[in-house]
Amino acid sequence: MDLATLKAFKPSEYEEAADGYRATSDIASEAKDAIDNRIGVGLRNEVKGDAAEAAAEQLKKLSKNFHYVQTECGLVSTALNGFAFDIAVAKRKLEAAMEDARADGCTVNANGSVSYPAGQKPGEEKTADGGTITGSAGGSPTSDALERQAVNIHPKPHYGKALEYANRIADALEEATDADTKWAPKLRALKADDDLEVSHRDWADVKSDTGGVREAGKSYFDSLPEPPKDGTPRDNAAWWKGLSAEEQAAHLALNAAAVGALDGLPAETRDEANRKVFAEKRSEFELALKAIPAAPPKYTYVTTARGPARVYTDEYVEWNDKYSDRKMELEGYLKGMDQIQDRFDRTGVRGLPEAYLLGYDPVGHSDGKIILANGNPDTADHTAVYVPGTKANIEKIAEGADLGDLGRSEMLWAESGKMAPDKSFSTITWLDYDAPDKVAGEATRGSYAEDAGPTLRSFMEGNSAAHETSSGSPGHTTLIGHSYGTTVVGVAAQSDIGPVGDFGPTPRIADDVIAVGSPGMQADHAADLGIGAKNVWAMGGSYDDQIVRQGGRLVGLGDNLTIPTDERFGGNIMKSDSGDHGGFWDPESISLRNQAAVIAGKYERVQHD
Repeated sequence: MDLATLKAFKPSEYEEAADGYRATSDIASEAKDAIDNRIGVGLRNEVKGDAAEAAAEQLKKLSKNFHYVQTECGLVSTALNGFAFDIAVAKRKLEAAMEDARADGCTVNANGSVSYPAGQKPGEEKTADGGTITGSAGGSPTSDALERQAVNIHPKPHYGKALEYANRIADALEEATDADTKWAPKLRALKADDDLEVSHRDWADVKSDTGGVREAGKSYFDSLPEPPKDGTPRDNAAWWKGLSAEEQAAHLALNAAAVGALDGLPAETRDEANRKVFAEKRSEFELALKAIPAAPPKYTYVTTARGPARVYTDEYVEWNDKYSDRKMELEGYLKGMDQIQDRFDRTGVRGLPEAYLLGYDPVGHSDGKIILANGNPDTADHTAVYVPGTKANIEKIAEGADLGDLGRSEMLWAESGKMAPDKSFSTITWLDYDAPDKVAGEATRGSYAEDAGPTLRSFMEGNSAAHETSSGSPGHTTLIGHSYGTTVVGVAAQSDIGPVGDFGPTPRIADDVIAVGSPGMQADHAADLGIGAKNVWAMGGSYDDQIVRQGGRLVGLGDNLTIPTDERFGGNIMKSDSGDHGGFWDPESISLRNQAAVIAGKYERVQHD
């Protein structure tokens, strides 16, 4: 880049263009939400038939298109800001060098060279003529030393300062040229295919584009305020609130996975970040699965002394060794994604509210991580967080004879709303820990809960901080654990994520805690959970639920052989009509109504056992 171009460059024009793309991203986001939460809902609820189903499928595609536009325009906005930042740095260096040169009696020429005046060195009788010097960019210790030596012996007294200014100008021009060269291909890459279909390949390109912009914009991204190191959820909330719209957009565009996992940030922000991760991961897995060659014929027949025998073909054995495990793994990831997408698509069905993806990692904790809310917890009057137990994983998050973990959360939302129709509710499925996979062995150890407890507490404190930021108060929160999930809840309620004493007493993890089918909470009294025994609730069932609870007692998941459904534990024992370990959320059940009464704060409607 030459001097005239850099001097004329106006970073503000690119920043204004970035604002325009960010505004377009916001418009696309609003359009996507309108389709998902209003237009699509109305169509599903009011129109039936094949034509309606076809229209609904087209709306889903349109929503995906808007999501893609939202993501790509956000990335373009960040790239333009990054380019403007890099050129602005070079321009400031150029302007400073030119100003210093003028103040020192030198003239900067159009080609970047510097002219210096005539002068007389001390001790010299004659005045030396002035001259012009062209600088060189870069430099090394060796070249710098040679330049200093040349300046010292040069007969013209102003040669040295002119050389310094010329070198500074050359450095600034080279820096601008490097920035232009670096950003040009990144910006050219930010374009979509010329069609109306957002394919898996398009989303894979988004991931590639994000990596390119992150690499090119390192200086710009490093200049942004970073999340507080080892910050509490309240620190995170304050940090995000203090960012400008441009800074928030940059973090979302370049660091979506980290933003989506940060406790204390608004639910809408985390949802936007995690939906981007979700779309990119889905495309990655779909393309990887498609790349696996079809399995060759599995069997062949060979002749033996006893007649024809069926055996595996050599081709199948080779294919199986190379691809079978990976194929099964990818299919598992996509199965879980299908269930999550199904929940997105059912918004509005039977009044189901908008879903918020507050956490997502298909491979986290070995079985995957998902935190999904029904309704916005930042604005809800009452929020319930449900923690599943043994065998919970993202692949089976919505399936099973007992509704599945997402289904249980939906039942709690619907039943709680009946308890207080004038209030708003949000129910959250929280699976952000490595749940035991086996009832025997793994589920008898407290180590899984000990690892998960601080993570759950951090989420609960983040939920409270986000609610206070949005609504001015923490709202009413209920924390529900099922089976081994109650052990996690017990550890979380007794843990602290920060240095003890730095911020006063450990805050209450929730207003109410419900232990459902609990094998023990690593506590021998309800009062140990830090919320007051009158706000601790427990229920049990028959058949295999008795086996789970009494088994937990024997292996020590409850301190001193005590579990929450014991009177000596000191909490409230609620009536339950569950016939087994998974029936506590059956429609119209006493078990479900009792949980809903606590969630809604209607304690007088709880039936005690």
